[in-house]
Amino acid sequence: MNVIPPPSGFPQSRWPSLRDQIRRYLQIYVALWRNSVTREMTFKTNFLLWIVVELLWFALQLCFIEVIYLHTDAIGTWTRWEVILLVGTSHCIQEIFQAFFLINCANLSDLVRTGKLDFLLLQPVNARFLVSLRQVDLGSFVNAGIALVVMVYAMDHLDLQITPFRVLTFTALCLCGILIHYSLMFLLAAISFWTIKAQGIVWGYYNLFQLARMPDEAFRGMFRFVFTFIFPVLLVTNVPVRVLIEKLDQPAWALTMVLMAALCLVLSEAGWRVSLRHYTSASS
Repeated sequence: MNVIPPPSGFPQSRWPSLRDQIRRYLQIYVALWRNSVTREMTFKTNFLLWIVVELLWFALQLCFIEVIYLHTDAIGTWTRWEVILLVGTSHCIQEIFQAFFLINCANLSDLVRTGKLDFLLLQPVNARFLVSLRQVDLGSFVNAGIALVVMVYAMDHLDLQITPFRVLTFTALCLCGILIHYSLMFLLAAISFWTIKAQGIVWGYYNLFQLARMPDEAFRGMFRFVFTFIFPVLLVTNVPVRVLIEKLDQPAWALTMVLMAALCLVLSEAGWRVSLRHYTSASS
């Protein structure tokens, strides 16, 4: 009996190899990007308007810092240009998070409420991947680039001795910060499986991001503990910037941030799986 060989490119084993899975997910993500570009270009005015709004908000944050330093020379041990670097880093992290994850986390509540989540769960791909990454806010990349320019300008005034190792450590810690924000916001968004809407909780956490532009030394006691370990908005910006300006007295803080990112990711995945087990379709 003749056996028909599998088509070219079809994996020989029962399960696709890791390389094939990565290639497949990359192809899916490219398609999601194309859809996002099409959507943004369909509403060009809205796209440009939000870039301007975010730019004005960033300018207001910098003006706020300038006003503070008209009345003081330092916040704790943080000088004016160090805080400007902190504000730029905070805004850059926030915009990159917003570009990839914010709108997707905020929309999870509507997916559950309307039953549209059923369609995503039926796809032959990881449901969390689709829920988390199906839309991209392209305008946020523009604002992240502007924040990066401010960061470079501040570093030039600080006359820092930048080394490749320090830059790589700074970048890795910023990525950990983005992962922390995503994991916590996704975990909070999963509350929508038990409530009618959870956007208020999601946007409430997003508003806490504004605290990240302040030096950790501006906080004391319980407030500093809460915003460092419970809602770690201070951790995700202060630690990377301290590495860059050589103010990280205890290297254990960098390890703490990495462990916090891993813990938040594990908790969000556990919360997602528990939520799915309690999910009953709204469309049926």
